[in-house]
Amino acid sequence: MATNSTFQLFSSSSAASGFFDSSTEPPLPPPPPPVEVLSSEVSLNVKCPVESVNLEDGLTLLKGRVSTKEVFGLPNSDLVPGVYEGGLKLWEGSLDLINALQAEVRNGHLSFSGKRVLELGCGHGLPGIFAFLEGASAVHFQDFNAEVLQCLTIPNVNANLSEKLSPSTTEDASSDTEGELRFFAGDWSQVHQCLPHANKKEKDLSCSLGHSPHSGYDIVLMAETIYSISAQHNLYSLIKKCLSHPGGVVYMAAKKHYFGVGGGTRQFLSMIEKDGELVLLG
Repeated sequence: MATNSTFQLFSSSSAASGFFDSSTEPPLPPPPPPVEVLSSEVSLNVKCPVESVNLEDGLTLLKGRVSTKEVFGLPNSDLVPGVYEGGLKLWEGSLDLINALQAEVRNGHLSFSGKRVLELGCGHGLPGIFAFLEGASAVHFQDFNAEVLQCLTIPNVNANLSEKLSPSTTEDASSDTEGELRFFAGDWSQVHQCLPHANKKEKDLSCSLGHSPHSGYDIVLMAETIYSISAQHNLYSLIKKCLSHPGGVVYMAAKKHYFGVGGGTRQFLSMIEKDGELVLLG
C-alpha cells in the first residue's frame, strides 16, 4: 500500500557503538499486559532528583535520576531483556533527536502545533516534552515498564512542564485548551490495544478508558529503540498501526550498530525499504 507517510532518520552520537550486557537474546518471559498509567499513579516511594540538560539553541530541560536497583531491585544495568528495557537511563540518542527536531523546526520543515505525537520507548520522555513545549495538542508516552512511567517519566514531565500544566492536562484526556498528556506501558506487540490514536480493527476498551479512536498519530518519535533485532519487527508493525496515513512522519535517532545485541539502523532501514509502505527521507 503506497502512502506518503515518511520516516526520518537522525544518526545518534557514537553511531558505531552501543553497549549492552548480553551478546545473545535468550527466550523472553511473556510481556506484561498493556495498560494506561495515570499521572496520579506516580510513585511516592522512589525519589527522583532532577538535574539540568543543556541542549542547542539555549534550550534547557530537566532529567530525573533513578536507579534500577531502587525501582526493580536490579544491579545497575543498561537492560535486562523482557524484564527491564533500559528506560531509566538517559540515552544520548534522545538528546540528539531533540537537537535534530530543533533544527527541523528552526528551518521550517517541522511544526508540532496542533499535532498528535507518540513517543515510543520514552524513558525520560524528553523528546515528547519538547514536542509539548512546541505546541503539540496531544503527547502520549510509551515505555515497556509501567514502573519507568511511574518513577521517572511522569515526574520528569511534571518537573519540565509544571508552569505549563493545569490539573486537567494530565488527568482529563478530553482537555483541549492546553494539550493532552497520557502514559502507556506495554510491549510493542500489544500496546496498540491501549493507544487511543492507533489504527486497529479491534480495541481493548479496558485500556482506552472509553475514549474514541482517531486516525493515527501525526508524529512518532523514538530514540535508541532498535537495539534488539528480535524486537524490530514488532516495533515496525506498531509504527504502521499508529502512524497517520497519509502525512504521518516518524523521527528516529539510532546507532548504526549496537555491539552485544546486534541491532542497528542497517537491519531496520532494510526492513522498511523491503516493506515499501513508508518513505525513507534520510
